Amino acid sequence: MKVLVKIKVLTTVPGRIIKETQCLLAEPVPSSKAEPDESDARYFHVVIAGPQDSPEIFLLEEYPMVAPKVYFMTKIYHPNVEKLGRICLDILKDNCSPVLHIHTVLLSIQAFLSAPNPDDPLANDVVEQWKTNEAQAIETARAGTGLYAMNNI
Repeated sequence: MKVLVKIKVLTTVPGRIIKETQCLLAEPVPSSKAEPDESDARYFHVVIAGPQDSPEIFLLEEYPMVAPKVYFMTKIYHPNVEKLGRICLDILKDNCSPVLHIHTVLLSIQAFLSAPNPDDPLANDVVEQWKTNEAQAIETARAGTGLYAMNNI
């Protein structure tokens, strides 16, 4: 009988990621929790409060020269987050810099959740409601948070 075994080979984790992880554990971002995955120190499980949703962060081998990959794993109603969880945030695209740390990314995501940018949308259906009836869009987002995110905290 043959057994197929999948093996994931990890490269050594750069000192920068180790230091940032230690910093996150020693000084967590307020109302947030970021924990490295047990099997891959480049992959973080994240819970961010206010509004509450749960993104995950993955650090590419080129990090910090390349922005981390951040996706919402929880369904979120936001004009700058598309249905698969991709995020439209400048520091994860054009304004990425080695000066930024994971701590900064988490703070930026918290601010981003509370201040959508309808002029740079990823979710066209959501942005239409945001532009025509912002109060109703906020209520829809709250209802979605209660339905999809509150049980994950």
